[in-house]
Amino acid sequence: MLAVAAVMHSEPSPVFMLIPCLFLVLWIFLFVVGLAVGVLGTAFWIWMIVDCAKKEKDEGNTKLVWILVILFAHVIGAAIYYFVRRPQRRTELGR
Repeated sequence: MLAVAAVMHSEPSPVFMLIPCLFLVLWIFLFVVGLAVGVLGTAFWIWMIVDCAKKEKDEGNTKLVWILVILFAHVIGAAIYYFVRRPQRRTELGR
């Protein structure tokens, strides 16, 4: 009976103590990476809105359409503008 009681009240194995620590480290890492991606994505989004508003020519509704695409599609819309329209505008207008 004493042997059973000793087993029931023994300390947990060090391996089982390590698992919660690893989950905490993983959670903190994912939180920091997610926060960095969110902040950088929002900064890129704002940069593309300002770039479009200041440098896009005002013929027709092109400026308005591009600003709406960037606003409603957030980072994806900003990336589309950056890779599709911005190089065209730079070759056409030189700015």
